[in-house]
Amino acid sequence: MSSPAEIRDWEIRQEGAGDEPFIAALNEAGFGPGRYAKTAYRLREGVRAVAELGFVAIENGTLRGSVRFWPVKVGHDDVLLLGPLAVDGAQRGRGIGISLMQAGIAAAREKGWRAILLVGDEPYYARAGFAKLPPGRVQFPGPVDSSRLLGLALADGALENLNGLIRRARIDEAVCADSAPLG
Repeated sequence: MSSPAEIRDWEIRQEGAGDEPFIAALNEAGFGPGRYAKTAYRLREGVRAVAELGFVAIENGTLRGSVRFWPVKVGHDDVLLLGPLAVDGAQRGRGIGISLMQAGIAAAREKGWRAILLVGDEPYYARAGFAKLPPGRVQFPGPVDSSRLLGLALADGALENLNGLIRRARIDEAVCADSAPLG
């Protein structure tokens, strides 16, 4: 029998087109405008998230959290970059973020992805299986606290040989320096 703290009143489902304004508001509230200057966000500019790996948590018709995954390359390897993972501030501590990550990780594994990277707090993300990467093997193209660089292997040995600079896997939409679409 579940204890009251384990009762889930939300559902996790794939992100839909109508969710975008709610996800944008959630990310703005959680991370503010300064997020666009961070290296992980810069890697997302002009790139679409992997659509089938975007998930939201819905409770009583209200979006409570979201997670997205982005394609990146490390050396010649295609991997995923997790983020942002956003949960409504008043809803944190209920397990919504972990549930969102678990749904995304399971879907990524099913789709054949081999590894996921992120920048975050190890004690939190370790609950979903992430661990620190060996220093110096994987580098971001801008400033990142290397102690916060975490990885999760979805296939045997996927992290052991990962080596190189993290870069965009592709450009889906050309953007200029201020992140505005070109054209």
